[in-house]
Amino acid sequence: MTTGTHTEAGSAAGSRTGAGAGTRTGVWLIGARGSVATTAIAGCAATTAGLHPPTGMVTETGPFTAAGLPPLSALVFGGHDTAACPLPKRAEELTAAGVLPHGLAAAVAAELHAADTEIRPGGPLPGDLRDEQELITSFAADMTDFRRRLALKRVIVVNVASTEPAPGGAGLPPSSLYAAAALRSGCPYVNFTPSTGLRHPALTDTVAASGLPHAGRDGKTGQTLLRSVLAPMFLQRALTVRAWSGTNLLGGGDGAALADPAAAAAKNAGKERVLADVLGRAPEGEVHIDDVPALGEWKTAWDHIAFDGFLGSRMTLQTTWQGCDSALAAPLVLDLARLTARAHEKGLTGPLEDLAFYFKDPEGEAPAALAEQYARLLAFAARLGEAR
Repeated sequence: MTTGTHTEAGSAAGSRTGAGAGTRTGVWLIGARGSVATTAIAGCAATTAGLHPPTGMVTETGPFTAAGLPPLSALVFGGHDTAACPLPKRAEELTAAGVLPHGLAAAVAAELHAADTEIRPGGPLPGDLRDEQELITSFAADMTDFRRRLALKRVIVVNVASTEPAPGGAGLPPSSLYAAAALRSGCPYVNFTPSTGLRHPALTDTVAASGLPHAGRDGKTGQTLLRSVLAPMFLQRALTVRAWSGTNLLGGGDGAALADPAAAAAKNAGKERVLADVLGRAPEGEVHIDDVPALGEWKTAWDHIAFDGFLGSRMTLQTTWQGCDSALAAPLVLDLARLTARAHEKGLTGPLEDLAFYFKDPEGEAPAALAEQYARLLAFAARLGEAR
């Protein structure tokens, strides 16, 4: 990347956003050229320009007005990725897939180009001879350079990469290498994936010593979101859930990644946790994930719930959730970046348990029911808005 290229793209973005150096917040995306990241970057630009409303962004609703969050116009994007497809091209692909509306990629081309010039090679790739510490050092240097060169107030690292299998041997998985790099560069960290990230035992002491806020893991966008609403209903109405089974049909990169049984197992752990936490036990039944390439960027989640009513009457409830995962996830990623940035500004440290509203497998002892999680999120927003 040349300085001239960056300045031209940055000026185009700056003329639209009005945000100046020293007042901006960096969002460093792991998996920066993926569907979720591309949708988040394009969506942030479109919302800032008034081209589309902030549908799906909880932080753009009334209770968050006084929370002191960085405005969308102040967000600057960069990241790591092992893919080479530039963001403008990726946005065109998502338009063809029906994820982005026609004309949007062209309307925010300058912002997509500006972000793309800030994406650095990820890893480890096949043949990469660097050891873990060298990789961490390299990734951390990229994050630090991003913050210093663009005079950003702070940088929030958000993992939106494909799900990796649970670690089964010695050494840190890629998600943990990036997470360790975030800590080394002084960046708060959000894990929107089911991958290990900061939860590797080898990072426990480093996380505690860093004094940085962090949140995760595994964004709650569809099937588990619905479960976190329905499971409390059965409990509160004293209806006995006998079995709860589910199936996910996924296309795109997510479907391909979760075709790996080990990756699917990591994903399902969070889906199953909400039922056990709310109901006090894990009912019979499993969640199956099937890769259906023909679905493209879309997914279908089906649940079958068997429950008992008064006098042992046996009944069932079936639900079907169909949606575009990138469009569901992108506004949540923007929410989390803004909330975590404000938490860092306020001097908060450690796991941000009050952000459980966004996750399948949240930090700490947060409640699993969505209504309780939302109440805690609102209280958190109020605290963020308090004068120091």
